[in-house]
Amino acid sequence: MTARVTSLSAVTLLVAEMAASTAFYEALGFERLYGGPSAGFTSYRAGDGYLNLMAGVYNQPPAVWGRTIFYVEDVDAFHANAVEQGLQPEFTPRDAPWRERYFHIRDPDGHEISFARPLSRD
Repeated sequence: MTARVTSLSAVTLLVAEMAASTAFYEALGFERLYGGPSAGFTSYRAGDGYLNLMAGVYNQPPAVWGRTIFYVEDVDAFHANAVEQGLQPEFTPRDAPWRERYFHIRDPDGHEISFARPLSRD
């Protein structure tokens, strides 16, 4: 038997301005565990894992780097909260053929973040 991956512990994103990034993620409701607007490293709870932000210098993120997907209890309520906080999701929640309800939003550094929930199998 070979070793297998059992879970994802954390995603760490490089950010240009920690203050703008912490304001963005906290507006979405992430719980800060460490760091903050003036820190070089900030960590948030994301279910059983973590979302980490690391201050860095770069010209711009790559055009396509991938996507971080977080499961939430209520996609529509999460989207409504983002809009109420003055954030701009890329589209309203929709049902995908792969049986998830989701929407995407970009953080201040252009990282694509998705919030989703599996649809019932009924």
